[in-house]
Amino acid sequence: MQNNGPTRRAFVGTGLAVGGTLLAGCVSGTDGDESNGSDADPYAVEMEPMGDVEFEHPPERWLALLPSYADMGFALGAGQTLGIQLPERYATEYYDELPGVEFDADEVVRLNNDGVDKELFYELDADVHFMEPNQLIHWYNWSETDVEDIESSLGPFFGNFIRRRSDEWHDYRYYTLYEAFDKMADVFRERERYDAFVEVHDELLETVDSRLPPREDRPSVLLVYPADEPPEAFYPYRLDDGGVSTKQWRDLGAVDVFGGSDVGHYAGDGATVDLETLVELDPEAMLVRGQEGVSDAEFQDRIVEPLQDDSVASEVTAVQEGAIYNGGYLDQGPIINLFQTERGAQDLYPEQFGDENLFDRQRVADIVLGDF
Repeated sequence: MQNNGPTRRAFVGTGLAVGGTLLAGCVSGTDGDESNGSDADPYAVEMEPMGDVEFEHPPERWLALLPSYADMGFALGAGQTLGIQLPERYATEYYDELPGVEFDADEVVRLNNDGVDKELFYELDADVHFMEPNQLIHWYNWSETDVEDIESSLGPFFGNFIRRRSDEWHDYRYYTLYEAFDKMADVFRERERYDAFVEVHDELLETVDSRLPPREDRPSVLLVYPADEPPEAFYPYRLDDGGVSTKQWRDLGAVDVFGGSDVGHYAGDGATVDLETLVELDPEAMLVRGQEGVSDAEFQDRIVEPLQDDSVASEVTAVQEGAIYNGGYLDQGPIINLFQTERGAQDLYPEQFGDENLFDRQRVADIVLGDF
């Protein structure tokens, strides 16, 4: 789990310098509207905290720090990100379930090697950097000058840290998953693909809503991240934090065991809950993060069995009932979110959803491939 750097007011406002294939200045009112001209005509897209960023054409070489934006670009048919913060936290295995869709993980460079080196950005030579510039400052000790150097030498930053909403430095607008995806669609000029994903997403949520049991019949849920393994303490999360990382649990109407309390807004402050606290909370289901990409057998060995064997943890209802599930990936774009919502529905409400596919893989593949 990433720690935040020192708390300070975000320096980025509007009208950041741009370079590479992008034009300086801004054009008010365009916001990527494809009706204003062909792909050869300059167009502007606005997003906090950058303000208006003007493009000469859709980016061809692009770089995303977090999987949310990498997944958005891939969903829009723009190919792969050149690199990613931590490859193990990018759920590319879901792409294997999309017929005809190919992704070469070996071609994606790891950006975080005990920090994110600015020189690596020069080597990758991207047109656009889909990431929150303030995140580089607060997480990786970049300076404002570092950000400006990349902008002027290579290309602009375009992104907003949408994983969670608990960072003090993020005192400007947040975006939902599909609000950010909408902005990315404007950048890549892929409105039809975006609209097609909206349809798939909305239909999935309609299916979920039509089958959800009444609130009083849903299990109380605890979302945590192990502070150690075997787990003896956990970092708690709130489901209602508004961030992209908990979107599927909100959409699934999960009943947060922390509901109505001020506990669980993880912000890198080191606060944990111990096993005795788990017994007091007594959730009926546990969602455990930090298990990205592990098999079901590994999850049992690393998380479930140690809790069942512990004399204290074994008193928790979720542990007794075996209702301990993989909490999923922290970052998700539209494709990853479809799969994580489906998996979450199957885990929390097995009687209502079983092992049924809740969306059409071929349809999603067709959108990515442009065959729709």
